[in-house]
Amino acid sequence: MFLKEFDAIVHNRRANRKFAEDIEVPDAFIYKALEHAMLSPNSSNMQLWEFHWIKNPDLLQKFTPICLNQTAAKTAKHLVAFVGRRDHWKEHAQWNLNLVKASIGEREPTKKEKRGLDYYGIMMPLVYRRDLLGISTLIRKMVCFIKGFNNPFMRINGKRDQNIIVHKSCALAAQTFMLSIGAQGFDTCPMEGFDPILAHQALQLPRGAEITMIVAVGKGTTEGIQGERKRLPFEKTIIIH
Repeated sequence: MFLKEFDAIVHNRRANRKFAEDIEVPDAFIYKALEHAMLSPNSSNMQLWEFHWIKNPDLLQKFTPICLNQTAAKTAKHLVAFVGRRDHWKEHAQWNLNLVKASIGEREPTKKEKRGLDYYGIMMPLVYRRDLLGISTLIRKMVCFIKGFNNPFMRINGKRDQNIIVHKSCALAAQTFMLSIGAQGFDTCPMEGFDPILAHQALQLPRGAEITMIVAVGKGTTEGIQGERKRLPFEKTIIIH
């Protein structure tokens, strides 16, 4: 039904590296794009992300060297840092668990609801818990080995696997945000080139937070597009089984 419109948005979305200095991006457009980002798919509805909207002129200026003096950062009217928050897993697991409990009330839970109770009460702690001695990681490895010995099983072992889950969800939100900005007639540039330590400090993030990417927003210019978009041939990328 909306394929033509979506096709146009996808084809028009480009990483624009220089924004017009005389065209502002209204706050309402950022709000709407962030609302869309919040609706993005994410692992187990844990929503282990934060979107840090940088609109203060002084902080924007501070982020120019943090983003390695990229022109996209210099000319951006807004920056949005997409931050993974694995450290929020307890709070978010409890939030989901409370939703399941509220739907049950005083009656006996259905099989599906029991699975929900176990999922957020037992499974999520098993997936995300960490401890100084590494006991949680050892338990995860043992569970994965035993459960997956003769059966397919999702294998989440150490910190690396946890971080990948969080960053995948955060990246999905960033893509939704960029498509939304594009649909509203403005442009974006996702930046992986930044100093993570200085960005962490500038945003006053706690130790457990990790920045997935920083997205610059503005009205793109012709100079901001670095040539024709090129992609590998279909048959080099798409493998049909």
